[in-house]
Amino acid sequence: MPEAIIITPVKDSLGTLKRTIQSILKAEGDFDYIIYNDFSSSETKQYLDQSSAENGFSVVHLEDVTDTPSPNYKLVLRMAQKMALEKKCPLIIIESDVVIKENTISQLLQYVRSYDKAGLVGAITVDESGAYNFPYTFEKIKSDEVISTHHSLSFCCTLLSNDFLNAFSFESLADNKDWFDVFISRQSVKMGYNNYLAKGTEVLHLPHSSRPWKNLKYKNPVLYYLKKFFLKRDRI
Repeated sequence: MPEAIIITPVKDSLGTLKRTIQSILKAEGDFDYIIYNDFSSSETKQYLDQSSAENGFSVVHLEDVTDTPSPNYKLVLRMAQKMALEKKCPLIIIESDVVIKENTISQLLQYVRSYDKAGLVGAITVDESGAYNFPYTFEKIKSDEVISTHHSLSFCCTLLSNDFLNAFSFESLADNKDWFDVFISRQSVKMGYNNYLAKGTEVLHLPHSSRPWKNLKYKNPVLYYLKKFFLKRDRI
């Protein structure tokens, strides 16, 4: 059995996706890697098929599984949870705008084994200069600590423990939402688990590369919230 199931949900952003895949393929550890392609362009699909054949990871094209338009994060989470439970190992989500280090996976696995009743363990995100960036800008002081937190953990690069996956079924996730990191983080704490943020385990985050319209939140928040409301985007 692998030490972990690693998944990357994909919606185009081919430039960052290539960096994500390359970094994961270089990572230490024994893991199964699956990419879930959520109705990307033909260029992205062709790259994934070729790269998976050359490098030995798996690709699931969601167009072969569902007719529901992107985003299909709930479906991805349900499929990944089922696989992790069958193989009795943690699930690690690494999104397609994140670049990890060789020891990122091994460190997350070490933490989940070492820290008390871990539900989620997240690697902290940084920008190109090494400064903490979205979504962890609330952390102002750099350190190598692993801290227990009640802040929500983003799924940029986050491990979900097998104990938590056994305790909480993703079949209960709401049908009228698109993203679930906030809800699942809160559910973990509500069920008595501890969520940990590994401040010394830094991963490069290139925010919103697959959803560039979200940058409006910082450049033109009025327009962002109008689009969010009227187009029913980014439902958390």
